[in-house]
Amino acid sequence: MTTSSEATKGAADDRRVLLVAHTGRDDAREVARAFTKALSTHGIVVRLLASEAKDLGLEPGGEGVELAPTTDPSGDCELVLVIGGDGTILRAAELVHGTLTPVLGVNLGHVGFLAEAEYDDLESTIDAVVHRRYTAEERLTLDVSVHRDGEVIARTFALNEASVEKAARERMLEVVVEIDGRPLSRWGCDGVVCATPTGSTAYNFSAGGPIVWPGVEALLMVPISAHALFARPLVAAPTSVLAVEVLARTDGAGVLWADGRRAFDLPPGARIEVRRGAMPVRLVRLHEAPFTDRLVAKFGLPVEGWRGSTERRHRLAQDGASDA
Repeated sequence: MTTSSEATKGAADDRRVLLVAHTGRDDAREVARAFTKALSTHGIVVRLLASEAKDLGLEPGGEGVELAPTTDPSGDCELVLVIGGDGTILRAAELVHGTLTPVLGVNLGHVGFLAEAEYDDLESTIDAVVHRRYTAEERLTLDVSVHRDGEVIARTFALNEASVEKAARERMLEVVVEIDGRPLSRWGCDGVVCATPTGSTAYNFSAGGPIVWPGVEALLMVPISAHALFARPLVAAPTSVLAVEVLARTDGAGVLWADGRRAFDLPPGARIEVRRGAMPVRLVRLHEAPFTDRLVAKFGLPVEGWRGSTERRHRLAQDGASDA
């Protein structure tokens, strides 16, 4: 679902942007300072996390900078501007989860599927933010719960994936997987990835799962190095409930990772349930480029020889000649 940022217009003196940066990188600090200066020049207050303001050498109250509160840091902000790679964007998604504040990523990493802008787009990105020339696209999330002896012992969410992994390298994880309350198969494996379409190009992709277009509503389950005849990637309905049970008789414990950021120990007998999240995460889009074009650009896919555009131009020229 795509909504226009025009619907959230406010007075110029009320405009705020939360800036989140990978301050451990020199280039990220440089770009973050440039964005702060440019946005402040246009009367937009830049909100920073206290630790990042210190790393950037930016004092609150100076250059249109303010510190973010510890609770709801994106409150009253029209968007979150993220300077870094996908990992930094996932950290920002964690900060704003449940608020619907849109997230705009400026990629300084490698592939950067979650990011919308690149380092070279600095001026055009600033211009788009200043003039609100962007849309926000809702992305499906996961709600994840861990159960033990009938009790919920942990809850979390994920934008990309929730992965159940073996805790020790020398021990295989024995699991039973379940879809919609019915057992599907038992695997001895290194783990199981439960992913969203947004996360289909991340861990899911590395584990051999399918790439799913962001507009598709679905839940994905992909085994990791499973010792089983039936251990194929699965695509389930968005209303489905995926479950992974760590067998009580297994010798190895497991660990649950949410977006590679939040970890929870999984003792034998633990049950992990994954369902569609109650709250989506909104990602800012500056361009209307099809997802296919993004795949080609991010992976550097070879498309030489494709004649689609040439054939369309030829047909248009023929139609124009016949009309004359």
